[in-house]
Amino acid sequence: MKQPAAAAADHPLADGVVALAHGFAFLPASRVLICADAHFGYEDVMGGGSSLPLWSTAEIGATIALVAKRVAAHEIVFLGDAIHGSRMSEGAARIVTGAFDALRAIATVTFVAGNHEGRTRGRSILGETVEGCERDGWHLIHGDKPPLPGTPTIIGHLHPSLHLGGPTTAPAFLAAPRLVVVPALTPYSAGLDVLSDACLLALAPYDLRRADLHVVAATADRVYPFGTLSRLRETARNAAHPSATKHRRHLRADEQ
Repeated sequence: MKQPAAAAADHPLADGVVALAHGFAFLPASRVLICADAHFGYEDVMGGGSSLPLWSTAEIGATIALVAKRVAAHEIVFLGDAIHGSRMSEGAARIVTGAFDALRAIATVTFVAGNHEGRTRGRSILGETVEGCERDGWHLIHGDKPPLPGTPTIIGHLHPSLHLGGPTTAPAFLAAPRLVVVPALTPYSAGLDVLSDACLLALAPYDLRRADLHVVAATADRVYPFGTLSRLRETARNAAHPSATKHRRHLRADEQ
C-alpha cells in the first residue's frame, strides 16, 4: 500500500481497490462501484409500515447514481444489507424498487445478500441475490459469515467509523493488503469505532493486527488517510492523555 497522502477525492486502499468520497470502494480495472449497508426502506421497516417519508432511500439512491455516473461504472455491487428488511409496506416497496430500477438504468446491479435480507434474501424486492461474488481477484461478501481462508476479501457489515469526539463520527475504510472493509452508507448508524477493541475483535477471523490496517475516513467530497490503525490509536490516546507523553501529538489526516 502506498504512503498516506493529503485529503483527496480518492485514495488507494489495496491492490486494485480505491476509496472514493461518500464511502464507496471502486475497482478501476473492471469499473465496479462497491457500496455497503445502504439499508433502503429503513424508516418504513423501523416504523412498522408507518407513513414516514423514505428520505434516506432517496438520498442514498441519488448519491449512488451520481458517483456511478461520475466514475462511468459498469457494475454496482451492494455488499449486503441493501434493504433494512424485506417486510415493508407496499408503498415503501414500490419506492425502494424504483430506486434500484433507477440504478439498473445506469449500470448492472448485483446484490450480495446480508443479514438484513433475512431468510428470503430479499427476493420480493431485490430479485436475484448472491452470497458472494468474485471481481478482479477479490471475493466480495457481506461479512457476517466466516471468510474463505487466504482469499483477498472486501466486506461491509461492520459499519466502521472514526469517532472524532462527542457525537461526531465519520465513515471509515479499514484496509490491509488482503482485506478491505467498506463503511456503511446509511445515516442511521454511528458505526463501529475503528479505535475500539470491539473492532479488532470483529476482525479476528482475518488474523490482522492494528499495524496491518490503514484507516481512510470519508466525507461527501473527500477521503482522509490517517495511516495505520496502531499509529492512529496511539496518537488519539496521547491526545486524550497528554501527560502520558513528553510531547503531545496532534492528529493529522496525512500522518503516517
